[in-house]
Amino acid sequence: MQTTIIILYTLALALVFVYSLAQLHLLINYLKAQKETDDAVKFDFSHPQEIPSVTIQLPLYNELYVTERLLDNIAQLDYPNDKLEIQVLDDSTDESVETTKIQIEKLQQTGLDITYITRSDRAGFKAGALKEGLKIAKGEFIAIFDADFMPKKDWLHNTIPYFKDEKIGVVQTRWGHLNRDYSILTRVQAFALDFHFVMEQVGRNYGHHFINFNGTAGVWRKACIEDAGNWQGDTLTEDLDLSYRAQLKKWKFKYLEGVETPAELPIVISAARSQQFRWNKGAAENFQKLYWKLLKDPSISLKTKFHSFFHLLNSSMFLLVLVLAVLSVPVLYIKNTNPAYSNYLNVVAFFAISTVIFFGCYWVTYKRMHGGGFKNFVKYIGMFFTFFSVAMGFSVHNSLAVLEGHFGKKSDFIRTPKFNVSAIQDNKYITRKIPFNTVLEILLCAYFGFAIYSAFRVHDFGLIVFHLMLFFGFGFVAFKSVFSRV
Repeated sequence: MQTTIIILYTLALALVFVYSLAQLHLLINYLKAQKETDDAVKFDFSHPQEIPSVTIQLPLYNELYVTERLLDNIAQLDYPNDKLEIQVLDDSTDESVETTKIQIEKLQQTGLDITYITRSDRAGFKAGALKEGLKIAKGEFIAIFDADFMPKKDWLHNTIPYFKDEKIGVVQTRWGHLNRDYSILTRVQAFALDFHFVMEQVGRNYGHHFINFNGTAGVWRKACIEDAGNWQGDTLTEDLDLSYRAQLKKWKFKYLEGVETPAELPIVISAARSQQFRWNKGAAENFQKLYWKLLKDPSISLKTKFHSFFHLLNSSMFLLVLVLAVLSVPVLYIKNTNPAYSNYLNVVAFFAISTVIFFGCYWVTYKRMHGGGFKNFVKYIGMFFTFFSVAMGFSVHNSLAVLEGHFGKKSDFIRTPKFNVSAIQDNKYITRKIPFNTVLEILLCAYFGFAIYSAFRVHDFGLIVFHLMLFFGFGFVAFKSVFSRV
């Protein structure tokens, strides 16, 4: 039994280490990208004949609190009316249907080409709605915004010109956060998303590796969507699915770090859970659906296959972290009761360099967003440990999502409730049910409390910081799940 535990523990550590090396390579790419100048060919919008037609798609499903804000914002976008179409793709089943219809009628009277499209059933979920709208879309390019996104007035002028390069199928922009500082939960989510939208997206794009359209705040070439097989609803992350299929068809993606599109982060734990579950399960589903096609394609470089492996398995790192966490307690006792393994485990501790790599990568992102200096570095240290603690607290929930994805268990697309926190502090869409996973999280909080006690018992403090983070992380997620009410 001891040997089995040590083998599993070593394998998990080694895989996390290799993943950290992939992140380190993206950091190197990111730093190189900062020295590059943007010499891309672009449409010249000073010549009206170069301005292409654009369709904006706004997929909605029971978005009572944010639809009015969304439509008012989209109506302010600066683009010629004769070249712009807006499709409101509404699958809603509540009273928001009537208020949305009334607002659209008012906007139509201003001269906007805005249409209201509903479906009798929600087949294919968001992917199905986008596909339905695409059938009648007038635009050569399709911009997509989720209900809580607030693009700036010049957004189309900053994105559409890059499509002059006929090989470009997608232009994706960086997400911003309207409510970053609302709570610890929103700060943690912003910290994670900033890393993805700064380090990972830029690093992959610069290295000519596969990146993903992030479901919103981006533009597709309509011909690219059709060539790649159109939207498909067989995974929970239809955006990642279509992105990989398009790049397998040799379409190029352009990522614009400098164009920020603000949106709202989930402010309650149940909403964050539903979003995390969908993203993590969808990534695993897409690994099963697409990676083997990519692996067998001789035209794709080994570097791109390597990064795609960890891109699609990114969510599976939660499973590795959970395995490491659970095994770390028996490993602590094995190390201090079995001298035969003591030296070996001291050598294996080398893999802890992964933490140093992650620390450096996330610091570069944090510095890009908040600036450098000693004060910001101190704040970053606190944020780094808070983020990883809470992320580990989500590891049970996310691991179950990953396992469902890999084993092919199907589930509905559960939308993330939006709040419009500046205007409302209650939300009819929020579930009050305490998930079963919370029981496991409470037990694991107690388990890592025992691990902290064990460090003093055996006088070995090598893992105590790890166990403190796990104790705090599981405690935070469990407490919020039981007591948080909005």
